Amino acid sequence: MGGHFCLAPLIAVGAVLAAASSELPHGHPFPGKDYPQRPGFTLWLVEEFSHPLDLDTDPIWTWSDGGLSEGQVRFVKDAIKFEDGSMRIEASMEYQPPSCSNAEVGMVAGKALSSGEIRTRHNMFRYGYYEARMKAPSIQSGNPNINGNYVSTMFAYRDAKMKHWREIDIEVTGDSPNSVTMNVLNAENTILWNPSIQASQNYAGRGINVRNHFHTFAFQWLPENITWFLDGQVIGFHGPGQPLPVPDMSTKIMMNLWIFSDLFDFGGREGWNNRYPMHSEYDWFRFYKWDGDREYPCADGGTACLTEDDWYLSSNNGCDGIPQTGGPVPCTAVCASAQVQSAAAAEAQTPPAAAEGPGPTILP
Repeated sequence: MGGHFCLAPLIAVGAVLAAASSELPHGHPFPGKDYPQRPGFTLWLVEEFSHPLDLDTDPIWTWSDGGLSEGQVRFVKDAIKFEDGSMRIEASMEYQPPSCSNAEVGMVAGKALSSGEIRTRHNMFRYGYYEARMKAPSIQSGNPNINGNYVSTMFAYRDAKMKHWREIDIEVTGDSPNSVTMNVLNAENTILWNPSIQASQNYAGRGINVRNHFHTFAFQWLPENITWFLDGQVIGFHGPGQPLPVPDMSTKIMMNLWIFSDLFDFGGREGWNNRYPMHSEYDWFRFYKWDGDREYPCADGGTACLTEDDWYLSSNNGCDGIPQTGGPVPCTAVCASAQVQSAAAAEAQTPPAAAEGPGPTILP
């Protein structure tokens, strides 16, 4: 798979998209805010979601055009909303027809529901402390105690999984108001999930409801281990004594909301209770880079540190300008906004039709 290609144009694009200043943190922090410090870590990226992000032009963030084969949703950009000082990811009953997905590197079947996934543009995040203050969806508006089916997330994931599947998850699920699942996945050259590539842990928070209040979910990823946190308390650990190795390759940061198939095998067995639209909500996100990592992320927020392997089939959608390189590409997603712009331009260049008299009257 693969072959060699020239990185120079991609690096040039990355340099243009990189933040103009190398001052930290990157992203959209509140000016002058005194953020918490973590010994041995440097605050590298902050998103306050106080203003809308342009997910087609932002230097760090974009959106996914994917859709899990085991899920009922197709990810679309419009399902990621910025309202009232937070980010909302909304699942709705909006059918999405079959089409090519750059994120999935292939066709995605028609899906009954639409939802969203925000993700960083490149595989450039590795060891560090990842945290998000988020609120899970209410299955039915006004009653956060009704259970149903959803998976609301914050995770690190390497594209494309068919070569190096690396993943560290926090998944809040619809089976109870206090349920958290923590996963590590590590595999080579596979596109299909199986139990041997995943190690999971479950936690039920005592006396909390993650649907009616914001809570801070986090994981600390180091070369030797991974530790998960809820509101600052340790809730999970994956160390060197476990059969599955700790991932050691760079990843993208992702947050999404999806619904399992109508079998409801994961995310909550009572999916018939779901009412749409439903949404997860994110107050803020922060990434603290581990000071011992000398490779990732790229120092200026650009792409100069990325290897050929980091670029492998790593496009996120048809509009991100990232070429699908290094492996087989069965199809290429079309940028819908580019289609609209082209149609508008063509319409603007079409001369108006000659004036004509009234047409014939057609009787019923």
